[in-house]
Amino acid sequence: MSATEKVLPSSLGLESADPELTATVLDGLGEVENLLRSAVRSDFEFVDEAALHLVRAGGKRFRPLFTLVAAQVGTGITQHVLASAAAVELVHLATLYHDDVMDEATMRRGDASANARWDNSVAILTGDFLFAHASMLVADLGPDATRVIAETMRELVTGQMRETVGPRADDPIAHYLSVIAQKTGSLIATAGRFGAMFGGAAPAHVETLHRVGDIIGSAFQISDDVIDIASPAAVSGKIPGTDLREGVRTLPMLYALAEDPDPRLAKLLDGPIADDDGVAAALELLRQSPGLTRARQTLDEYTARADAELATLPDSAAREALRLLTRYVVERTR
Repeated sequence: MSATEKVLPSSLGLESADPELTATVLDGLGEVENLLRSAVRSDFEFVDEAALHLVRAGGKRFRPLFTLVAAQVGTGITQHVLASAAAVELVHLATLYHDDVMDEATMRRGDASANARWDNSVAILTGDFLFAHASMLVADLGPDATRVIAETMRELVTGQMRETVGPRADDPIAHYLSVIAQKTGSLIATAGRFGAMFGGAAPAHVETLHRVGDIIGSAFQISDDVIDIASPAAVSGKIPGTDLREGVRTLPMLYALAEDPDPRLAKLLDGPIADDDGVAAALELLRQSPGLTRARQTLDEYTARADAELATLPDSAAREALRLLTRYVVERTR
């Protein structure tokens, strides 16, 4: 299977998009895939293997896809657009290496995580290596892009710190939404900004796509929260209840706890759930709780906000493709 086939955008809701735009974006994704593989090459064989570990594992490539579609709002894909798309994906991959260490994960994208395959030190250093290469790609795009990626990394780290410390005296739901805005929304917002900026879009449209990316990024995390509870493994391809096993309180759980929770659920959500029976019981209670319904309503509210932003862009095939990406975020939870 070719690199291009691995990132076919039909899996992200673009099957009904304009065929010419889809073909252009698909070609661009193939170039980004090649750039990812060449950008992280090292003359030290072990570093080369570790750095390519997650690149080869594939993934949705949602961030570079969003970058390339955003560029179509302007005059289209350029070499700077491709480089920026690769840079945002490298930043994303770097955070995955670090996340797996913090979460003590053993699997990532159907393969052993880097920390499990080697050790924590290798995983952390590999993440740092990818951050460095992302910065090198962006450095060639000029000082404005360099400042944008630095600000984005600051947001990513702040969001992770916010999550690690916890809400303390803050409202847990507001705290959670601020965490996902920084940890997930900020990088997808930068993908939209880079695509529009280097695709020659008008400054007002660059800012619009930055806001759309921020909204879609948070919505993407909320949809993951819903899928982890509501979707059977056969449908989602993921083992449900992962967050429960890790003791992570996601939005449906927080809503359920805030709205007169079942005492059994409150007890189960008090910490990580180690046994399968406990996970199954918690999933059943959450699926029946108002928390899951409220999380879906919040997801709908985010996508409505994204649609309102997109409505300010000129009518075009690119705008329709962006709308389809927004709908995908919701429809993947149904």
